[in-house]
Amino acid sequence: MSRVRYDKSDRVATVTLDRPEVLNAMDLAMHAELGEIWDDVEADDDVWVVVLTGAGDRSFSVGQDLKERAELDRSGAGTSTFGSRDKPGWPRLTERFTLAKPVVARVNGYALGGGFELALACDVIVAADTAVFGLPEAKLGLVPGAGGAFRLARQLPLRTALGHLLTGREIPAARALQLGLVNDVVPAAELDDCVAGWVADLLRAAPLSVRAIKEAVLRSVDLPLEQAFATRYVWEERRMRGADAVEGPRAFAEKRKPNWCGR
Repeated sequence: MSRVRYDKSDRVATVTLDRPEVLNAMDLAMHAELGEIWDDVEADDDVWVVVLTGAGDRSFSVGQDLKERAELDRSGAGTSTFGSRDKPGWPRLTERFTLAKPVVARVNGYALGGGFELALACDVIVAADTAVFGLPEAKLGLVPGAGGAFRLARQLPLRTALGHLLTGREIPAARALQLGLVNDVVPAAELDDCVAGWVADLLRAAPLSVRAIKEAVLRSVDLPLEQAFATRYVWEERRMRGADAVEGPRAFAEKRKPNWCGR
């Protein structure tokens, strides 16, 4: 039985974690499915934007399926640690550092543990006002091994990040917005419209420009400014040579909407 729904339409891929009966907890079979999906997202030139969400209205994802984890521990499979190399679905979204297409997280309900780590790996996060974020691993004898320990410390002031990482304290949606962890918080009834607005804005932008900017930002964020300017960026080199780099200024001069081709 499939654990993920994957739909593509009008340049948008929608990836839905589909285990609502367990709050979209992620087991190894789900990770294997997701790995194939992210491969397809990267390979399909018709996909320009991705929306990642969870089925139902109670949870984006509560992270690792701890019942499966307990069974694996009993079988002597070994404990988990940072990263997913040699595990089903590798590289998972949290380690697809060269995925250039923008990913929008649509978060309703709980985004805990690996679910929060998935959201942190996205480029835009839109949350319902009922959303709750958190990394409870320290209270479970675990670590946030899918990048939570690293990304949260980069996306929040260090002391704030440590407070949440060391205690597992949850972050309500309104506080997440205040901290700059999410882009928008809206009533649950308005969540789909808000996500659609972000998707529409992303589709109005030139796809190669979006990818070039994403790559440049993520690769340079920890570099000295001089080195950031001197670094070569794969997607920027493609954008510079592409037809859309000519189409944009031409459309502006001709007072019309650009017709992006993604090349």
